Amino acid sequence: MKLRVLYHDHCFDGAASAAFVTRFLQTKFYPGADPWYTGLAHRADQLFEDSLFDGDVNVIVDFKYSPHPNVTWWFDHHQSAFLTPEDAEHFRHETSGRKLLDPSYRSCTKFISTVVREQYGFEAPDLEELITWADIIDGALFESAQAAVEMNAPAMKLTLVIEGSKGSKLVEKIIRDMQRRPLADIITEPEVRANYDKLYQAHLRTIDVIRGSGSCDRGVIYFDLVDSGIEGYNKFIPYYLFPDSAYTVSVSTSSFRTKVSVGSNPWVREPLRHNLATICERYGGGGHPKVGAISFPIGAVGEARRAAAEIREELKN
Repeated sequence: MKLRVLYHDHCFDGAASAAFVTRFLQTKFYPGADPWYTGLAHRADQLFEDSLFDGDVNVIVDFKYSPHPNVTWWFDHHQSAFLTPEDAEHFRHETSGRKLLDPSYRSCTKFISTVVREQYGFEAPDLEELITWADIIDGALFESAQAAVEMNAPAMKLTLVIEGSKGSKLVEKIIRDMQRRPLADIITEPEVRANYDKLYQAHLRTIDVIRGSGSCDRGVIYFDLVDSGIEGYNKFIPYYLFPDSAYTVSVSTSSFRTKVSVGSNPWVREPLRHNLATICERYGGGGHPKVGAISFPIGAVGEARRAAAEIREELKN
């Protein structure tokens, strides 16, 4: 039996969700099932093609809803869980009990683990470390920006590899390892460690680039990475560099999109006034109340910069 698991690619919580749901489904429903993994990325022309759902069982975790009839299980925790109003309406009529959403959870991994314990009696004590770190990383529960940026914990080192590695092959290897091995063991794998060492040097360069190009005006950090060649960055770097800030807005490009990232400072000293997912939804993006993003087509830099400028002004108020 082929178990197709579609997950939010290049995201620690996405990978951890894929690992946990695989253990659950193999243990409780499909013993001996052969898991196949597909990483999904948010993009301007986002569609769920029929070819994605080629398993005997198809699962989506930590990603948007699909009404495709071949989807067997779905777990998500994002406020912006639906591509269209029609998808949301389809979900409202869902009766299988196997497609579940709860935006109150900080991480999808924690959501899945709680639901399957309560509904199916499934527990995996050896994966408690994975669940805990998914909640810390996706919920930004670090004790300080320094802890988030310096990445001394094995989970943080793995996050750098998961977020920064090219393609999905290494991420899929990590997902398989996450199901049975402690995180400290996984990071010592030669291929994983080599990627970490290379990516950490790039991480240090990114800190320098953001330090040089970033600015903070009325509590809102802004920087533009389009001309730097940097596709992504540790989302806590801005607060490490500008600790008195409340929000971050940035523009970047990659091989498949132009992106506006919007975030909030987990260590801010004042109550946050804006729901970032709601703001991003107005531009076709989404996310969580405290962090969101918008995907534009490749080359749509001017459009992305205009949106970023508008959002910056809104967040200053």
